[in-house]
Amino acid sequence: MSEKTTGFSRRRFIGGTLTGAALAGLPEWFVKDEVIAQNEQQLAQPRHIGPNDTIQIAGIGLGGSHGGFRQGLSDTRAVAGKKGVKCVAVCDLDSDHLDEAAKIFGPDTKKYHDFREVLARPDIDAVVIGTPDHWHSFIAIAAMKAGKPVYCEKPLTLTIDEGKKLVQVWKQTNTIFQTGSQQRSDARFRMACELVRNGRLGKLKTVEAHLPTGPQGGPFPVLPVPARLDWTMWQGQVTPTDFVTNRSHGNFRYWIEYSGGMMTDWGAHHNDIAQWGMGTDRSGPTMIEAAGVLPKPYAPNCYNTFTNFDVTYTYPNGVQLLTSNKGENGVQFNGENGWIFVSRGRIGASDPKLLTDPLPDNAVRLYVSNDHHGNFVDGIRTGKMPICDAEIGHRSVSVCHLGNISLRLGGKQLQWDPVKEEFVGDPEASLMLQRVQREPWVVTA
Repeated sequence: MSEKTTGFSRRRFIGGTLTGAALAGLPEWFVKDEVIAQNEQQLAQPRHIGPNDTIQIAGIGLGGSHGGFRQGLSDTRAVAGKKGVKCVAVCDLDSDHLDEAAKIFGPDTKKYHDFREVLARPDIDAVVIGTPDHWHSFIAIAAMKAGKPVYCEKPLTLTIDEGKKLVQVWKQTNTIFQTGSQQRSDARFRMACELVRNGRLGKLKTVEAHLPTGPQGGPFPVLPVPARLDWTMWQGQVTPTDFVTNRSHGNFRYWIEYSGGMMTDWGAHHNDIAQWGMGTDRSGPTMIEAAGVLPKPYAPNCYNTFTNFDVTYTYPNGVQLLTSNKGENGVQFNGENGWIFVSRGRIGASDPKLLTDPLPDNAVRLYVSNDHHGNFVDGIRTGKMPICDAEIGHRSVSVCHLGNISLRLGGKQLQWDPVKEEFVGDPEASLMLQRVQREPWVVTA
C-alpha cells in the first residue's frame, strides 16, 4: 500500500513553544491554523509570572538507574524546567532513586520516603506522580483532597472502579489535572483527529490501534529484598508476595497485579487517540470481544499479561476500534474516502490531498497544546484545565481495562454501558471492575 508521509523530530517538538521547527513538514494550512490558535490562547490566558510566584512542585515516584525506568524523574524534570517552577521535594521508596533525584534538583531538595508527608506540606503547590500504576489512584486522590494540582502518568488507573472514584474526587475538587498522555500535545496526532472529526474520511468505519508486543519471561528467582527498597510499601494495595527483581521498577508493567501489560501501557496512548478522533473520549464502547494467548498462563513468578491479542470494541454508532499487538506502532483511521495513519514518527494517508487540503473556516477545532508539561503549568497559573484531564485519562484506560477483562475471561463477548460504566447482565465480568485491596491502601472517594 503506497502512502504519502509527513514527519518531524519529536525531540524538537517537545521543547514547548510553537515554532517553525516544531511544525516542520506539516501542511501549510495546518501550521497557519496552529499559530493562530496558539496566539488566541495566549491572548485569552496571559501569563503573569513575577519574581515571587514560583510554583513549588514535588516528584512522587522518580524511577532511576535500576531497571532503566525513569519516567517519573523525566516528568518531574520537565515540569521543573518550566519558567517559574522549582522542584523542592522528591519522594521514592528506593533510596538510590531518591538520592539520585535529590542531586539533580539541588542541595535544598527535601527527600521523603512517605508521600503523605509531601502532601502535608502547605508550601508545595503541585505534584508529579510517576509511581507504578497500582499507586496512581490512591496518591492522586490524596493529592486532590490536599488541594494539589496533579500531573499523573498513564495508564491513569489499575481498575475501572478506581477510575470512577478518582473522577468523582476530581469533579468535587475541580483540581487542575493532567494525565501523562503526551500524544495529545503532538501536532500530528491533533491534526489526524481534527481531520477525522471534520469528516475528511467520510463515514468512519474502523480505527486500528497497533501496540507493541510485550516481553515474555520467567520463572524469575525469588531474591532477598535489596536494602535500598521498601518492598512492603512498594506493593501497596496488592497482596504481598516474595521479592522478584523483575516485578519492580520498569518491569512492573508485565504483571497483572500492578499494571496491564502493553494493553494498558501503549494502549493508554493509542486508544486515547482513537477515542479523541472518534469524539468518544468521555464515553466508550458498548461491546467488547477479544482473542489472545498468555505466554505462560499465570505460572508462578512469570510475566502474566497478554503479549498477543486482538480486541474489537464496537461503539454506539457502529464504528469499531481494533486494538492488537500487530502492525506498525500507531493509529490508523479508516473511512469510506480512505485512511489516515499517525504515529510518533509520521503522519500519512492513502491520498496526499487528505492531509494537504485545508479545512474550512468553520471546522471543528480541538484543544491546542504543544507542550504537555507546559500545558499543566499553564493550567496551574490560569485555572484552565489541561488537555488530558482526569476524566479523559480514566476513559482512555477504561478501554484498555475492558479489553484485558475480555481476554482474562477467555475472549468472552461483553456488553458495556458507557454511561453507567458497568457491564450489562454479566456478574462474572462485573467482579473484575475492581480488585481486592490491602489496608490501609484501599482506594476510596
